[in-house]
Amino acid sequence: MDLLAYLHWNADPTMFQVGPVTVRWYGLLFAGGFLASFVLVRWMFRREGRNPDDVETLLVWTLIGTVVGARLVHCLAYEPEQYLADPLSILRVWEGGLASHGGMLGIVTALFVHSRRRADQSFLWLLDRVSVAAALAGAFVRCGNFINSEIIGTPTDVAWAVVFERRDSLPRHPAQLYEAAAYFAVFGILFAIYRRLGGRTPPGLLVGLFLVLGFGARTLIEFVKRRQADYGADLPFSVGQALSVLPIAVGVWLLVRALRRRGDGAGSLSE
Repeated sequence: MDLLAYLHWNADPTMFQVGPVTVRWYGLLFAGGFLASFVLVRWMFRREGRNPDDVETLLVWTLIGTVVGARLVHCLAYEPEQYLADPLSILRVWEGGLASHGGMLGIVTALFVHSRRRADQSFLWLLDRVSVAAALAGAFVRCGNFINSEIIGTPTDVAWAVVFERRDSLPRHPAQLYEAAAYFAVFGILFAIYRRLGGRTPPGLLVGLFLVLGFGARTLIEFVKRRQADYGADLPFSVGQALSVLPIAVGVWLLVRALRRRGDGAGSLSE
């Protein structure tokens, strides 16, 4: 196909700048994802008779956990040589570099700490509700990656290929949009189940589906994504795929556990 026939993408990552203050599209979408998640989880709390004001505290801790976890895993898993040589550069978050696997780990840690202080909000109960919102937020973030022309795909000649002019002149898979679409789909599935069952949702069902479907999609899309790590280029799998094995395994275990409870009468998808 003629190179001119592909979509050429060269969007400015900066939304606007006023003096020393710069607002970027990625930051707007990142914040928008968390705001949408806040509204959604607050609605869930209110629906099930939990104190919705607790969500404000939960939002702060999950935001901190997301940024800290995502930054540390990116630095140590994707570019260890660079950051171990200059450990202080880990603190320069504004330079970019956040790993979704680390973000998930940070959120899980924050939810665990929060659950220890709330007798009516168990760890697994929180994981189920927040996983619905996390799928939505993940889609927002991947849209931000697309605007930034980062996490690009491998070269291809498919009709929907995109030339990321800020990177090179090759038509590539829009891997960010693949992931965004996958996360929107996962959100739709989880939200539909929660709308039907509400508080009768078998514990672990939603987070189990999130882990299996979300990281399963991530694993498949990694095959058409340019590898981010500077090492292991000769391996048949990427760092992102290796990091997805444990979440998928945990998700399968949670699903089996939840479906067994459903079979014992803890909830029914047909109700």
